[in-house]
Amino acid sequence: MSAPSISLPGDPPGGRRAVAVWSIGVAVYFVAVIFRTSLGVAGLDAADRFHVNASALSTFSILQLLVYAGMQIPVGLLVDRLGTKKVLAIGVVLFTAGQLGFAFSPSYGMALASRALLGCGDAMTFISVLRLGSRWFPARRGPLIAQLAGLVGMAGNLVSTLLLARLLHGIGWTHAFVGSALAGVVVLVLLLLFLKDHPEGHEPEPASHRGTAYVRRQIAESWREPGTRLGLWVHFTTQFPAMVFLLLWGMPFLVEAQGLTRATAGELLTLVVLSNMAIGLVYGQIVARHHGARLPLALGTIAATAVLWATTLAWPGERAPMGLLIVLCAVLGACGPASMIGFDFARPANPPERQGTASGITNMGGFVASMTTLFAVGVLLDATGDDYTVAFSSVFVLQALGVSQILRLRGRAARRERERLVTSRVEAVHVPA
Repeated sequence: MSAPSISLPGDPPGGRRAVAVWSIGVAVYFVAVIFRTSLGVAGLDAADRFHVNASALSTFSILQLLVYAGMQIPVGLLVDRLGTKKVLAIGVVLFTAGQLGFAFSPSYGMALASRALLGCGDAMTFISVLRLGSRWFPARRGPLIAQLAGLVGMAGNLVSTLLLARLLHGIGWTHAFVGSALAGVVVLVLLLLFLKDHPEGHEPEPASHRGTAYVRRQIAESWREPGTRLGLWVHFTTQFPAMVFLLLWGMPFLVEAQGLTRATAGELLTLVVLSNMAIGLVYGQIVARHHGARLPLALGTIAATAVLWATTLAWPGERAPMGLLIVLCAVLGACGPASMIGFDFARPANPPERQGTASGITNMGGFVASMTTLFAVGVLLDATGDDYTVAFSSVFVLQALGVSQILRLRGRAARRERERLVTSRVEAVHVPA
């Protein structure tokens, strides 16, 4: 059944100005993703530069994601309290400083600190962009706007895969990372000059912010909604296989375990990103028109990912055929769009004043799963003498955990969402003209 296309009271109008303002926020997220994923193409270079093993190399991404995940609820609270522009500006300053620090780091310890700073700034971007979209576009456009934001983020990943990898091997480590950091300065200027939190006449209602009591209430009320928790587990279960592959372990797996050249491995990583962008547009349109497709899309993506990983890892012989690797990478491209469906469960479950907090809770899911898997793969590689079959089997453990929670929460979330939809329709009918 198609989702009802009603405009709720106070819905923003959208339009060209909304697109222009939202595009500035998305540009910030685009740059943040370039910085976040830059280690994915520089992993082998980083291991040589800092003389570290697989476990130590995985610590870069684990620390970055640990900071990112840990910041999600505080950032959600900050966005609800301070607004998008201030939080995004702080984020840009932090992730640009982190990228510059990584460029000049002479030691492993300083490089770790730089990635942590980058993760802190990166954590402030996506929730802010989601909030910006909900403030400038009608609610019925929410699923498509969120998927488009994710698509632009994957375009940032594409820049890392294609451009930054070439710069690293062309002009060297320091110049490549310093050059990329200049993009942070550009988006900061655009943000300060042109971004606005909301259109005129659509200011949020003033809320009383009373220290810890406000914080506890926001978190407790968001978590109490089954839709928020379901969104978290959907995000947890769908996002991490592709995130782990792109962020760190895809290149080593394809080069060391599958015997591909770096150039060929880079093309497969690019395929993941291109697939993500194409599938994101499809998923966004489907969910916007057919709300009931959310869970089948998410569970279908999880199942397809598990089947392709199992087939690849269990393939007889030392190496999987190229055709199978191509299909695996194409399917991994669906993980990002499927993770965005988590926000489509959390968004209708919470009123506007809790959107940032609820999005922060949801966004923690995939990054906690990614962090856990990054660590598990690194440890298992060191423990087994670089046996990628054993190391990547950790993916199935987290998928099983996530699916069990999704199935447990889906009924309660659906009932609660129907109740809220009925209430919204009643309010819309009784709003005076």
